[in-house]
Amino acid sequence: MPMTQATLSQTSNSGKAVIQTKSFTPSDIDRIFQAQKKKALELRLSNFKTRILKLKKLKNAVLKYQKEIQTALHSDFRKSAGEVDITEILPTIAEINDAIRHVKHWMRPKNVMTPPTLLGASSRIVYEPKGVCLIIAPWNYPFHLAIAPLAAAIAAGNTIMMKPSEFTPHTADVIKAMLSEVFAEDEVAVFEGDVSVATALLEVPFDHIFFTGSTPVGKIVMTAAAKNLTSVTLELGGKSPSIVAEDADLKVAAERIMWGKFLNAGQTCVAPDYLLIPESKVEEFVKYAKETTESFFKSKPENFTASPDFCRIVNAKNFGRVSSYMEDAVKKGAKIAYGGEVRSSDNFISPTILTNVTLDARIMEDEIFGPLLPIITYKTLDEAIHIINERPKPLALYIFTKKRSTSRYVLKRTSSGGAVINDVILHLVNSNLPFGGVNHSGHGSYHGLFGFKTFSHERSVLQTPKASIAKLMYPPYSGFVRLMVKLTTKFFV
Repeated sequence: MPMTQATLSQTSNSGKAVIQTKSFTPSDIDRIFQAQKKKALELRLSNFKTRILKLKKLKNAVLKYQKEIQTALHSDFRKSAGEVDITEILPTIAEINDAIRHVKHWMRPKNVMTPPTLLGASSRIVYEPKGVCLIIAPWNYPFHLAIAPLAAAIAAGNTIMMKPSEFTPHTADVIKAMLSEVFAEDEVAVFEGDVSVATALLEVPFDHIFFTGSTPVGKIVMTAAAKNLTSVTLELGGKSPSIVAEDADLKVAAERIMWGKFLNAGQTCVAPDYLLIPESKVEEFVKYAKETTESFFKSKPENFTASPDFCRIVNAKNFGRVSSYMEDAVKKGAKIAYGGEVRSSDNFISPTILTNVTLDARIMEDEIFGPLLPIITYKTLDEAIHIINERPKPLALYIFTKKRSTSRYVLKRTSSGGAVINDVILHLVNSNLPFGGVNHSGHGSYHGLFGFKTFSHERSVLQTPKASIAKLMYPPYSGFVRLMVKLTTKFFV
């Protein structure tokens, strides 16, 4: 059955991007998959110099296409060039550079200890490519979250088939054009299109699938992968809480939480999803939050639509979903302490703070993925911890406190993919930290070495000498053999 793949091209007259379509069939996917399987066998033999050369070509392509990437993201959801540079280009280049610097070391076999029971043998871990990998990228950071895992897959020596999000078609087209310029399709191939394309790709027996997106879709990906016993990395989301402790610096907390919450109009998987704060601190926090938000966007609430630095909700469907959370919360007693403006004509929702939010409101059940900050009050820290633990494990947890004992108390009693103390989101910047979720917020991790390992198989290799001590335990199981087992059990294991 043919599927539709949308592509964008420039018209010579107006210079505006127009949608063109072409049909392709699952046989096209199979043809490229078979070509990549063959190429993957060749790439298994590649050395670090070859992989570094590929990574450098990828890096140069990103820099070459920087202007096109900025334009595409502005076309997709009014993202400013400055925010594109900070959230899409900079972290992508950092990820590629990290792989260039360290892939030689990552590829080296790692010698490990061998137990006395295998006296004379040697043991090592060898990192081999997984093979043909599928990367399914999301729409919220459509460039970075496509190219960063791609860099890790290349560093590990794989071939890659990629599906960008159809919700950001301009960015998807730039990705396809850029990667087609650098790689042949038997090494990296990009498939644009709607859910039918993703469904067809998920039928293929890949060696690994790397998916970034929502938890519900992550379940679909994992189910499809199970049919082929394909390993998966799921970078999902969830309701990432921020706890403001009694002793926290409220001005600092407000500034950092507002930045993280309204970055990309709240469409960030690790955005602070809701705030837990003592009731006596709410008024002062909101005051600082208002001041901070207006300083960020150089505007009062009634003029936020004119700010070049505040982007839009990606499409009408998500606009309706996010705005319905606010409507439901207000119906259940919440108050709009700041913002609350919506405009469906361009999917605009202003930076909004909600107080008096009840725990049964829909805004406290689903991941918001929009510029709404619900505030929940607590009387004791244990009450705040209980609210967090009543929900699925989040992708991130943020704690604002001056006391190390408080942050330790919270960390020991909660679980999350990552955590930041006295800031938000910035754990993503450190490539020495694994980035990933736990249970509903994700499976597996990447960034730096962790990304290389995600796309590698850690193969155990044991080499024994000609005279193996294991021979002492061969049958028949005489009294001597049983004595050896007894002594080994007592002294060597």
